[in-house]
Amino acid sequence: MISSARYSLPAIALHWLMVVLLIGLFTLGLYMHDLPLSPDKLKLYSWHKWAGVTAFILALLRLAWRLGNRPPPLPAAMPRWQKAASHGMHHLFYVLMLAIPLSGWLMSSAKGFQTVYFGVLPLPDLLARDKEVGELLQTVHEYLNLTLAALVVAHVGAALKHHLFDRDDVLSRMLPFRDRA
Repeated sequence: MISSARYSLPAIALHWLMVVLLIGLFTLGLYMHDLPLSPDKLKLYSWHKWAGVTAFILALLRLAWRLGNRPPPLPAAMPRWQKAASHGMHHLFYVLMLAIPLSGWLMSSAKGFQTVYFGVLPLPDLLARDKEVGELLQTVHEYLNLTLAALVVAHVGAALKHHLFDRDDVLSRMLPFRDRA
């Protein structure tokens, strides 16, 4: 059975904006990590931090929207364990979308590199400079990102499974260009 329930336009827009932003952040993070120290590397780190702060702000907006606007119900025929897995996965996404930028901000603070949003707005350091804490937070930041990447793969796999095998509307109700009629 296919329902006509769809996510709201703001929810769809925030979802796909975050998709693009998070893929860009992850790719840039992988690319810049092993570059030799240079002005270009420092510029890329600044861009990464700006995009990370933006992702944090958008995650807060997305969470606020989600709290005030219930998502469409999952298909009635979906097994209870899949519904629980879906809800758990979405909760983990929100935790990670907040924890990853915070860990990056904490890491930058501990390493002694202030975050200056778009090169204009200096954000306060959240920790005093401490090399060991900075290295630990770098590891935390990396593992949180790898966890998010694994979760994204599972999420995409589940959406494709629902679309291709279950033939329900779980994927299509989040697609931005599907007919809303």
